[in-house]
Amino acid sequence: MTLMKSLLAGCALSTLTTGAALADPALIFDLGGKFDKSFNEAAYAGATRWVEETGGSYKELEMQSEAQREQALRRLAETGANPIVMTGFAFGDVLNKIAPDYPDTKFSIIDMVVDQPNVQSVVFTEEQGSYLAGIMAGMASQTDIVGFIGGMDIPLIHKFECGYAQGFKATRPDGKVLINYTGTTPAAWNDPVKGGELAKAQISQGADVIYAAAGGTGIGVLQAVADEDKLAIGVDSNQNHLHPGNMLTSMVKRVDNAVYDTFVAGTEMVPGVKVMDLAADGVGVAIDDANKDLVTAEMQAAVDDAKAKIASGEIAVHDYMTDNTCPVE
Repeated sequence: MTLMKSLLAGCALSTLTTGAALADPALIFDLGGKFDKSFNEAAYAGATRWVEETGGSYKELEMQSEAQREQALRRLAETGANPIVMTGFAFGDVLNKIAPDYPDTKFSIIDMVVDQPNVQSVVFTEEQGSYLAGIMAGMASQTDIVGFIGGMDIPLIHKFECGYAQGFKATRPDGKVLINYTGTTPAAWNDPVKGGELAKAQISQGADVIYAAAGGTGIGVLQAVADEDKLAIGVDSNQNHLHPGNMLTSMVKRVDNAVYDTFVAGTEMVPGVKVMDLAADGVGVAIDDANKDLVTAEMQAAVDDAKAKIASGEIAVHDYMTDNTCPVE
């Protein structure tokens, strides 16, 4: 589908009215598509919740290639969409370039800081949620070996990796974390076959719990882990329902709340950096009917204790973005 067709197909042209017509907000999904069951889909869930609660409408666009980023942003801005939310760090350079051209349009970018007067940058403490997942992995593992499979090899995903390793080592100081990434280009987010291959390779090395932070690629990881009857940890969206009995948990990153809050704020959205951390329920681990039989009382208690200590500052989880080293690997 061409950019123009995609834009026209995704646009809902009616406006939410409260006495006077308001601009429709817009949401641009990153590569991998809005139904990736992970990061993009979490954003879609937030927009959907806003529609259900307000009866409003919004424009949306799924990216088809890297080359479309600037054209997509400009076209949405020129249609009058406001605010415009984009998912993913890869929009950073383009947004920094074009935001000054549309000073009356508010932009919100997730996972990247862009210092412009009309931009809100939403960042998450993924390392904190991943620490909790690491604790659970350490308590569930029977081999003292767990795995981490990331998508694109970038500092942002190393935040997940390092927090996970730190939580695991807090529980199993002599344990081992196997680490793989699926690539160095955006295609790494949408390669479930390679994700499955890497998961099987880690299992052959003894890993019995594997955390996938890889977008659509992670679907292949979770499937391979379930096929081998091991335990998996999902990411971003709650993926526990995908393989009940084999999903230890999911590290949920409340991208849905970020999109919902921005749509609610509308043109009154406040620019600047917005941090969604553990204390603000920006990240966490999902425990529900799909995985409750795998989560022991001791595991729940350990997670609750760690959450309180992270919130109070007693436990400091390393942020790879501020120091590109991981102290426990």
